[in-house]
Amino acid sequence: MRIIAGRHRGRRLEAPPGAATRPTADRVRQALFDMLWHAPWAGRAAVEEAQVLDAFAGTGALGLEALSRGAAMAHFIERDRAALAVLRANIAACREEAHARVLPGDATRPPRAAAACGLVFLDPPYGQELVPRAVAALSAAGWIAPGALICAEVGQEEALELPGSEILAERAHGAARLVCLRAAG
Repeated sequence: MRIIAGRHRGRRLEAPPGAATRPTADRVRQALFDMLWHAPWAGRAAVEEAQVLDAFAGTGALGLEALSRGAAMAHFIERDRAALAVLRANIAACREEAHARVLPGDATRPPRAAAACGLVFLDPPYGQELVPRAVAALSAAGWIAPGALICAEVGQEEALELPGSEILAERAHGAARLVCLRAAG
């Protein structure tokens, strides 16, 4: 697994052993960032200088990809201890400690936000309906800015409804489905 583009392009990222963490595949991450970079509803401005939240962060690949492409700050929420160790190591390997904040914890019960984020990545375990619960909790805690872009990776057959949010794009990638939404403003 590597950073796809930007100043850290080609940087190898580590993943914890075992099946507890399912890192977003390089090709899926590339597809997501291609959508963001080129879509009329997003564009480079959606990433560059953005406050980013990578919830269910795992290895941190999504937030680190955003930092590589010019995001101002990435906040990472992860609860698994092995994933947290790898996440911190990946941030250090990219020398992004000054632009990254790691919050050990559950994205469905997050701490109060340090900053509202305009770009939110959610890549939870499939089939547990975690995206709607996380969005509600993160919104209540101040993490999701009005009108933010929310990019979720869910299982291919998993339903995803977020009241008040507008679906902007959906793409299937093997067992995964990427869904990009605009949060209620």
